[in-house]
Amino acid sequence: MELGRLEYLQALVTEFQVTDSTEAKEQVLANLANFAYDPSNYGYLRQLQVLDLFLDMLTEDNETLVEFAMGGLCNLSLDKTNKEYILEANGVEPIINCLSSSNEETVVSAVTTLMFLTTTRSRAQTTALPVVECMLRFSLSANTRLSNLASIFLQDYCSPPQVEEARNLSKHTAVGIPLPKD
Repeated sequence: MELGRLEYLQALVTEFQVTDSTEAKEQVLANLANFAYDPSNYGYLRQLQVLDLFLDMLTEDNETLVEFAMGGLCNLSLDKTNKEYILEANGVEPIINCLSSSNEETVVSAVTTLMFLTTTRSRAQTTALPVVECMLRFSLSANTRLSNLASIFLQDYCSPPQVEEARNLSKHTAVGIPLPKD
């Protein structure tokens, strides 16, 4: 008998919860992140609390789990209901923390997700000074994908005074978030 969409997604979530295999967890999380790309799955993923699962995985030591969770959140965060949920669940801080990942995909998904999550209400958090400083560093990266994305973030989501303040601060400090490895 063929499983319906909800039942299939439920089976994936259950498998993630019960398996002890790291490889299986990674594979399931990758599948869930891929399903998060399709808006017809959003309601099911909310019902199954997959947004919470993704948010929880952002603090894992396993970089692959973090990458897939961040990708899943990125896929979900453009939707208004999902965006509100992530903001209400205090999801911005762990997403910002992903900017320091050495995994390029995680960083690109984190920057994109911050763009999607920026609203009038969340702008102070998504464009906080440390984030703007980080985007300035990323905009200088040899990695074209990352530098272009960071430049768009600075241009479209930050005010000129924010960027200038971050530039001035960056001149006075050697501390920064490391760039992801290529």
